[in-house]
Amino acid sequence: MSEVFGNEPAWVVIFKAVLIFAFLVVYSLFNIWFERRVVAKMQHRIGPNVNGPFGLLQSLADGVKLALKEDIIVKAADKVVYILAPILAVIPAFLAWAVIPFGPKARIPFTDTVTPLQLTDLPVAVLYILAVTSIGVYGIVLAGWSSGSIYALLGGLRSSAQIISYEVAMGLSFVSVFMYAGSMSTSEIVAAQTDLWYFIPLFPSFVIYVISMVGETNRAPFDLPEAEGELVGGFHTEYSSLKFALFFLAEYVNMVTVSALATTLFLGGWRAPFGIGTLWAGANEGWWPVLWFFGKTLGFIFFFIWLRGTLPRMRYDQFMNLGWKILIPVSLVWIIAVGLIRKLKSEDMLDSQTLLWFSVVAGLVIIATFLIPEKKPEPEPEAEPEEFDAFAGGYPVPPMGDQVLPGTAHTDHTTHTSDTAHQGDTGRSAP
Repeated sequence: MSEVFGNEPAWVVIFKAVLIFAFLVVYSLFNIWFERRVVAKMQHRIGPNVNGPFGLLQSLADGVKLALKEDIIVKAADKVVYILAPILAVIPAFLAWAVIPFGPKARIPFTDTVTPLQLTDLPVAVLYILAVTSIGVYGIVLAGWSSGSIYALLGGLRSSAQIISYEVAMGLSFVSVFMYAGSMSTSEIVAAQTDLWYFIPLFPSFVIYVISMVGETNRAPFDLPEAEGELVGGFHTEYSSLKFALFFLAEYVNMVTVSALATTLFLGGWRAPFGIGTLWAGANEGWWPVLWFFGKTLGFIFFFIWLRGTLPRMRYDQFMNLGWKILIPVSLVWIIAVGLIRKLKSEDMLDSQTLLWFSVVAGLVIIATFLIPEKKPEPEPEAEPEEFDAFAGGYPVPPMGDQVLPGTAHTDHTTHTSDTAHQGDTGRSAP
């Protein structure tokens, strides 16, 4: 299939690019509605149900409202960077889909042209996705810096630290997939999963990636850059109207992107699930694989929403410790284990059943590490009471807090003070 890319007519490439863009916009509008409805069910509410059938047009109405609201640029903002930041955040989210395969070859309706359901492919397609999606953090950091607000700046800095930290774990989770597939091309990785999806033999990598993709997209419980409790609203606090809508769109497109990448690398891509392909010969032909592909991505979207509706936000130190002290070391150990397993299999010293049990046990061990209670820090020793000179300012001042008068025990401070006050009162009342 690789020889097809780059040799197609220009109108076919433009058609697929426009189709991908339109689908992502519509899918994002659907996901916003889907999230509001699912969270409403979790909280025993109704959710949007007025605009359109089942409230499906509510997201469109909200988008139009955002676009038509007054566009305010704060006085302290760097206007050029302030305007470019949301654009820089949303464009990489769309560019990543250039190498995502969402189906095999299919005939374009009303034509005789047969084309792969993928815009293009590269020998290092997965690395391209990592590189492109990491550019989006610049939009967030620049938005926080250019707003002229300390809260927005702190949100941008948090986001940069968060994405850098979890991209390391995410990239390490891909290494085992590359070792199994023997390629970094997304279409070849999908082809290598014809008989067995990689989330089974590479279950620890799958768990690490799923955790990392939630941190990568700044979603709950890892939404520290937008923590309204301490940062008002995060990096987009000073944005309104269409610029805020672009940040909103970038977040939801990134959710779909990481879900599509998880589907491609671990869930067989566009291949039919649950053995449907063995019962129905045409399940993996034509346009049907598109349905399987986006059904799998919708499952990951539900997972995002489920986390938001059930888990509280983590503390920032807990969040960074999870990435640097657990996910990255476990990823490195697992890569060594996968290399050893591949070596044993190549010499017929390991069967598939043993490998399956080993991967499941390793994945359960990773999950169990999150249940280990955090070690409580030892209490700090109490500071010695500070001696206090009551006449340092030229007139007597009573001691405050832990301050004590010279030669007075700390435990007798309250009694001594009250007795002195009582004697003073008695002296003033005497004739």
